[in-house]
Amino acid sequence: MHQLGDNRKRDARETSPAALDVVELSESVLPLLEQSVGVSWYEAGNDIDTAAAALCRLRRAAAGARGGAEGGDAAVRDVLAEATPAAVLWVASRAISYMDEHGFPED
Repeated sequence: MHQLGDNRKRDARETSPAALDVVELSESVLPLLEQSVGVSWYEAGNDIDTAAAALCRLRRAAAGARGGAEGGDAAVRDVLAEATPAAVLWVASRAISYMDEHGFPED
């Protein structure tokens, strides 16, 4: 485990169980992101959708633990900052595809 993860885990134990959940989600989503690169999102049960859903769970948990949506957004950015550029590009392109297919530009 890297130094940053060790510090987050120690800090989380000192603050609350909810913050520890955020740390555990942060650490589990990174491998999901990395294994999803290149995986098609047009089939059910794909790795990229699993990774995107994990980022959403992380965002919600961190927003609760940190007292606001901004805390959740920051937690997601922290994980994405640790991911490879290929993983970040893949999940970003998935998000754009999803928004486009569900009418976001028309809203």
